[in-house]
Parts: sequence; structure tokens; C-alpha cells
Amino acid sequence: MAKKPVFEVDIQTMVYGGDGMGRLPDGRAVFVPGVLPGERVRVRLVEEKKAYARAQLLNVLTPSPDRVVTGSGSAGACPGCHYLYMTYEAQLRAKTDIVRDQLQRIAGIPEPPVAPIIRSPREWHYRNTVQFHLTPDGKLGFQEPGTHTVVPVEECLLCDPAIEELLPQLDIDAMSGIERIRLRVGSGDEILMVLESQNPVPPDLTVDLPISVVFVGPGGFEENEPLVLAGDSYQIMEARGRAFRVSAGSFFQVNTQQAENMIDYLLNHLPLSPETTLLEVYAGVGMFSAFLAPRVGRLTAVEASPSAVEDFAANLDEFDHVELYEGLAEEILPGLEIKPDVVLVDPPRAGLDQRALGALINMEAPLLAYVSCDPATLARDIKRLLAAGYVVQSVQPFDMFPQTYHVECVLLMQNVKNK
Repeated sequence: MAKKPVFEVDIQTMVYGGDGMGRLPDGRAVFVPGVLPGERVRVRLVEEKKAYARAQLLNVLTPSPDRVVTGSGSAGACPGCHYLYMTYEAQLRAKTDIVRDQLQRIAGIPEPPVAPIIRSPREWHYRNTVQFHLTPDGKLGFQEPGTHTVVPVEECLLCDPAIEELLPQLDIDAMSGIERIRLRVGSGDEILMVLESQNPVPPDLTVDLPISVVFVGPGGFEENEPLVLAGDSYQIMEARGRAFRVSAGSFFQVNTQQAENMIDYLLNHLPLSPETTLLEVYAGVGMFSAFLAPRVGRLTAVEASPSAVEDFAANLDEFDHVELYEGLAEEILPGLEIKPDVVLVDPPRAGLDQRALGALINMEAPLLAYVSCDPATLARDIKRLLAAGYVVQSVQPFDMFPQTYHVECVLLMQNVKNK
């Protein structure tokens, strides 16, 4: 088999997904992990297409002053930390530039109003939730991007200290059938461990640690009632001094301090009053709703996850003017008879379902706030909203995930078509 060609490449920019981009001698773009803008690097092609190629980093010939390790800089010690080789300031610049680039190229906004990114209060040890896969011999690890290969890890510098302290104490039998383990730390450093398996029968379990353990079989939480093996099926999480019940199958922001900054941003930038009707879609356990409800006259929420619906009901039980619809947004919104003044959406990484987006456009809300964890799908959805008569007022990036390429944004849009 012929060896893949090797080239020296000047890296021009960072792209969404963790790679840097340069140009091959024939003009094609080449995408390389572990590099920085301004660096000259030696790479070996691993995939070639007509318009672009992907390459493996061999050597950094001219390193950037923003590089924090020597050698290849591939950060190969952990596949979860895409930006481990970059200074934190360089990470913030890269993420801001990527948000701007996605809105320009995909949404077609020539000069998107992207504000300076809000840095994470913690660069390390910020994650309250971490998911591990298991190696064939039962070791905890992370999957290599684009593969099913699990790289074992002995520590995770992104974990909350309570999780990091627990890791060496976990002993998983390689024959247990467990494929994934999720650990989440709540208030008081209480830890909930979720065991996921394709075997419907839970493993034998000995728990000598003060943690809760939940088992879920094939199909995950969407197809199974979780089985509590120890402790409770939920935790108490806190944000801005308020307690939230969060079940094992429910989502909660992984960087609590940065989530609090997002709550503050919404409270400071949404035009809310006792006359406001607010619609929140993909409402989760009610983290945003709990702080927005006291400021509006009516809050209608939509959420599909059964466990999150139960948590939402418990977390917002005190409010008589809050109503909750359980179901997929694309199924609920078309039949929802409501004329909201403000719409808040916080969809998963895939972005808004296009039928749900069409229903929101038909509602013609004066203001729409979009919370996004993926600038590419955000830009795709914004393009359709622009065509429907909305304009972008502001874009505020938040570094929710330091040391990785992921970035959170809150984008505000105003409906000018019917003004």
C-alpha cells in the first residue's frame, strides 16, 4: 500500500470541530487537528476529497506563541480535550472567530454583532457531569473522535473535584456488560452514577461509597424506566441559590457557574414585565423558567423528556401562571394557541426541528432568544428566521466548555416584519 503524501502547510485559521485549516499546494483546504493559526506544520494526508483533505500532524515546524506544549501538540493524552495545547486566551479568540465565521458563511450575515466571549469562571474542574465509555478490560475512558476505540484515562482535569476523587475508587468488572458510565455531582458533592448497558439485566453491584446508582438498559432512558440500585433516582442541583431536582435521565448544564452567567444575561436582556407572555421550548428541568417566571404574566413551556417534565413540575410548582406541555416541539407547537411576546429556545446540538421552527415563525413573536451549543446549526436556523423577517440584535458567546472546541451562544432576534 502506497504511503500517504506528506506536506508542509501554513495554518490560516481554526474551524468548528477542533481542526486548523491550511492550503495544500494544489489549493485544496486541508484540516489538521492540534494546530494553531500562524504555525507552519508538517502533515500526512489521511483522507482526500476533490475539494479538501484531512491530515495527521507530524511536526510543528514554526510554533505559535499561543502553544502551551511542545512536540506534535496533538493533545493525544485525552481525546476529550481538543484545545489542550492552546493558551486559554487563544481558545477564547478561536471560539469567538468561529461563531462569527459560521454566522457569516452559513447564515449570510456580513457583520454579525458578536460580543466578546464571556470566559468561564473556571478553566479546569468545571464539569458537574462526565460520561465515560469502558474499554474491553473495564477501564474508564473516552472514545477517539470518529471511532469506537476507547482511550483509557486515569484522571480528567475537566471533572469537578468530587468526581475526580471518586474515579480511582471505581472498580468495574469487564464482564459486567456495562458500556457507559455517567457521573454527576450535585449540591453537597452528592454523586449520582448512571450505568448504561445493552443487557437488560443489571449487574451484580457492591456499593461501599456514599453515591446513588441507577441502571438503564437497551434504548437508554427513552425506552426504559431507570432502575435504582442504590440511593435515589435524582439529585439536587443549585443555580443562583435556587435548588433544582434533576433526575438521572434529565439534562442540566455541565458548567454551573457559566450557566448562572447565562441566566443573568437573559434576565438583563429580555424585555420582561407582568404583561409578558413567554414561550420556552426545550425547557428541560426549568432552570431558565424558574428565574423568568417571576418576571412575566404567563409562561408556557414545552419539553419532550418525561423525566425532565416531572422535574420541571416539581421545580416550578410554586407558580400558578406557568403551564407545561409534554411532547416533541414539532408536534406541540403547530397546535399551540398562543401569541407569545418573547420566545426562548434551547434545543439540543442538532438545532431546532424544522417543523418546530416553522411553527415558531408562524407565531410571529416580537422577540426570539436562541440558546445554542452548536454555532453551525444555530446559523442554519438563523438563516431561515432572517428570511421570515427577523433581524439579529446581538450574539453573546459563552465559554461553557474550556479546553474543548464547543461553545455556547445566546442570540437575540427581533421581528421587524410586522412592526
